[in-house]
Amino acid sequence: MNPIALATTSVYDGMETVKSSFISFLLGIAFTLVGGFLFLTRGGMPVKTEGGPLPFERLISHMALHHAIGNEADKSSPVPRDTPNLVAGAHVYREQCAVCHGELGRPPSATTKGMFPMPPQLLPPKTGVTDDPVGETYWKVRNGIRLTGMPGYASSLSDTEMWQVSLFLLHANELPAPAQDVLRR
Repeated sequence: MNPIALATTSVYDGMETVKSSFISFLLGIAFTLVGGFLFLTRGGMPVKTEGGPLPFERLISHMALHHAIGNEADKSSPVPRDTPNLVAGAHVYREQCAVCHGELGRPPSATTKGMFPMPPQLLPPKTGVTDDPVGETYWKVRNGIRLTGMPGYASSLSDTEMWQVSLFLLHANELPAPAQDVLRR
């Protein structure tokens, strides 16, 4: 066979392979988009609070939250860890947080049981954030967490109150008696 004809045939075959690969790629994207659309519009998306998470939902949401908090987790509290601040944090917790995150020594509330995802219980005997940096807890209190029911309190609590409740939660396993008394009222 003629070398020029052979080279032309090879180039033509290579272009056809690239063209068919590109068409396959576009068809794959189209099928994925159509499948996702049908999943959402035909009732496949779980919207009730019963049931488990979607595949990869926990992984994706934890990665996004970790990235959003970023270096904010390393912030130190500007309010000292002392009894008055822990008592003030207990007051904030009792008024704003207890209905979802639990009361001292009590089982989860009916409100909590009906939520998805179920909010973590933050007071003993089972605590959820005592091992988190105080800056991370502050970020969550200030900004909230989308699609979880966790509101942001930036517009309803002062900066001091948000730090106080964050310190309170960091030390939930070792609260002084006056802070525990506030929770038992």
